[in-house]
Amino acid sequence: MVRVAVIDDYAGAAATLGCWADLPDGVEAVFFDDHVTDPDELVERLGPFEAVIAMRERTPFPAALLERLPALRLLVTTGMHNAAVDIDAARDLGVTVCGTRLKPYPAAEMTWALILGLMKRTCAEDAALRSGVWQTGVGGDLDGAVLGVVGLGKLGSRVAAVGRAFGMEVLAWSQNLTPERAAREGARAVSKEELLRRSDVVTLHLRLSGRTRSVLSGPDLRLMKPTAYLVNTSRAPLVEEEALLTALHEGWIAGAGLDVHHQEPLPPDHPVLRAPNTLLTPHLGYATHGTFELCYSDAVECVSAFLAGEPVRVLPGKSGAA
Repeated sequence: MVRVAVIDDYAGAAATLGCWADLPDGVEAVFFDDHVTDPDELVERLGPFEAVIAMRERTPFPAALLERLPALRLLVTTGMHNAAVDIDAARDLGVTVCGTRLKPYPAAEMTWALILGLMKRTCAEDAALRSGVWQTGVGGDLDGAVLGVVGLGKLGSRVAAVGRAFGMEVLAWSQNLTPERAAREGARAVSKEELLRRSDVVTLHLRLSGRTRSVLSGPDLRLMKPTAYLVNTSRAPLVEEEALLTALHEGWIAGAGLDVHHQEPLPPDHPVLRAPNTLLTPHLGYATHGTFELCYSDAVECVSAFLAGEPVRVLPGKSGAA
């Protein structure tokens, strides 16, 4: 019997999918809906399994952990990129790391859920109404407002298109963005400083790297209008955490919509939960029915192909070797 651990299935969503019936005979999938951070506890849990299917970067797999899992032969990560897995170390230890497809645009949809929730005060007014209070404030206007898109790639371009449909002026900035590229997406390339000073909503769509970590620091947040909102559905470390908390408490900005957090899952005492004027979601940007059906079906294919001696979608390490 080959045992496969499916970890960090927070909502129990993976376990309900029909794709697991396609696993080869003699393969058992075991589902875990909680999150383990303690390395010793994680080793105890995963030690008996020959294969692990990890959801995105919820659980890191550094070399120190992989070395303590001698039975592990296959690690499947949803998505074709996972900065939390030491692929080179895995390969050196004889562990094959494979990836899956993901739907590309749910995070862009989540971005607009947060923007609309903030600008139209939907969550705040829902809570007030349920407590017996009728209308505690008024919403903002999207038509004629300025949308600042930091990172105009696939997701940023999708967000920009919706902004234009609402009648917003779209500004864009990233380190390598050209005016021609921005114009093709209906945006105007500007400096980071101009984008922050002029935008009514600033939304982040960058991949986290050494160059983009803390791309918005305290001085950057100071440039934003006190009536402007910040939305982050990409990666939390793009924004300096202490600076953002200060900006919210001191009113540098009107509020923030955050789907990503510096610690996930968020502990109940985390300071962001006490920050005013926030709309917080638990990293739901990619967590959709369609995405889960696609990535876990691919994960089953990865397991089946590996056991047949023909692994698919093997991820290269930093050295470039697969």
